[in-house]
Amino acid sequence: MIGAKGDVLYVGKALSLRNRVSSYFQKNVSSAKTRALVDRIVNIEVTLTGSETEALLLEQTLIKELQPPYNIVLRDDKSYPYVFISEGEPYPRLAFHRGAKKAKGRYFGPYPSSQAVRESLYVMQKLFRVRQCEDNFFRNRERPCLQYQIKRCRGPCVGLVSPEEYAQDVSHTVLFLEGRSDEITGDLIAQMNTAADRLDFEAAALYRDQLTALRRLQEQQFVTRSSGQADVWAVAAQPGGVCVQVLFVRDGRVLGSKSFHPNMFGETSALEILGEFLPSFYLRSGGGLDLPDEIIVGEALPDSGALCEAIRSVHGRDVAIKHRVRETRQAWLQLARLNADQGLVTWMANRTQLGVRFSSLQEALGLDAPVSRMECFDISHSMGEATVASCVVFDSAGPRKRDYRLFNIEGITPGDDYAAMEQALTRRYQRLKGGEGVMPDILFIDGGKGQLSQAVAVLGGLGVEGVLLVGIAKGEGRKPGLETLHFVDGADLQLPADSPALHLIQHIRDEAHRFAITGHRARRGKQRNRSSLEDIPGVGPKKRRDLIQHFGGMQELARASIKDLATAPGISLRLAEAIYDALHSH
Repeated sequence: MIGAKGDVLYVGKALSLRNRVSSYFQKNVSSAKTRALVDRIVNIEVTLTGSETEALLLEQTLIKELQPPYNIVLRDDKSYPYVFISEGEPYPRLAFHRGAKKAKGRYFGPYPSSQAVRESLYVMQKLFRVRQCEDNFFRNRERPCLQYQIKRCRGPCVGLVSPEEYAQDVSHTVLFLEGRSDEITGDLIAQMNTAADRLDFEAAALYRDQLTALRRLQEQQFVTRSSGQADVWAVAAQPGGVCVQVLFVRDGRVLGSKSFHPNMFGETSALEILGEFLPSFYLRSGGGLDLPDEIIVGEALPDSGALCEAIRSVHGRDVAIKHRVRETRQAWLQLARLNADQGLVTWMANRTQLGVRFSSLQEALGLDAPVSRMECFDISHSMGEATVASCVVFDSAGPRKRDYRLFNIEGITPGDDYAAMEQALTRRYQRLKGGEGVMPDILFIDGGKGQLSQAVAVLGGLGVEGVLLVGIAKGEGRKPGLETLHFVDGADLQLPADSPALHLIQHIRDEAHRFAITGHRARRGKQRNRSSLEDIPGVGPKKRRDLIQHFGGMQELARASIKDLATAPGISLRLAEAIYDALHSH
């Protein structure tokens, strides 16, 4: 949340950004601090992350970096927790660590939750039996402590294990912390299944919780790493809008992102947009430009060599431009793309753009009065199963979600979209005719002349007048920008691809489609009463079982990021994306 002078007032995170932000702007907010914050906000900037854990890490990084006045800033400057394994001694120590990395050894992390680290240390103590005691305690033992008696340590303090055998335990621990521990995970899964087979559900739950803690410890975090200086660029473009997004990474930490919306005319590729934009960004004169070591882009720039030479000439520094990146850098690039897509959606939906589009729509359709309210209908089903019709409503402020409606379609021949549209329109406009809502100025139907004819018949039968009916037929190859508008009098209209009026029509049509699919999936899931994993192509019974076992349950599976899903046995990155989309489609 940004103040009038560009200063950061508050940093927060949310699963539902709409709910979180709207809670600050309620009429009866009780907190004086919140009211004072809201009075000073002039802008809100958003950065999306791949998981809740990454959001938590980014939030804490920004709070420590910026120290916003309306955040609670810890004055003791606690750092992130790490797992530490000492080096240079016969019997290394495994320990929880927070603070400066002064001791000689390996540090694994950072991790967002100290509780998860401590629970995982407890589990590793049982799995590998590497000592976790303080060095002073270790060096002054004359007999084994209680940890040896309960089989949580191998007694290195009194020589009950050789340095060679102990080194093997340490090696296994390191492999596990590096994420190369399929055999250890498999053992936990086997124990969980064995306990469940003998109906010892308490033990099975314990193994499940251990597995969950270990998975959380191994979560791949990409918003915080030990090193890296990079600007990561991505572009989202569609007819009527462009978003160029940069993700700033310094010292391995994602410090936020920034969106740009340059004016583009005609169909321009993302690569061309970036090729024109980057020189204007990096060749600016004057101070204030924090150059990174690397510029990361999704595709090879045609003139990258010339740009590097120009940056060296202007700023006296060498910068590498890379497009073939892997692992952490690839994750940064995916994060930039995610933010670019969301930034474009947000920009195209803002009120200024909407005003232009509504005016353009009025002009394109030759209407005498401004358009104040529109509705759009769409049908969704799977081979005739669980048919649902959606009705979305736009007014001058954009989508009016409180007025959205879903209609469960019953009593028709499966797959008969005309009958489904007739039923949905009849139910909707009977209620509007009875005074239960507001009549729209324009009714859009996602479909061609056949669907439009159904709408004409329904509204005519109900005696509804004063509503302009428009059918939206997709163009060749369903490519955006080639849509044809059909009217009741038989006239057709094809708007230019860069027309703001067409962009508004595409927006309401796509929103109706999204809302219909969401409702259909929810209804189908209730009817089938089975796992949402069963609807994903390529995920059979074995993969479903392996996924549940790998993550220790559906709850952990649902919170996993795409990268985490791709670590499961037999799950490719493409399949991980499909699973993530299916689990987060509602």
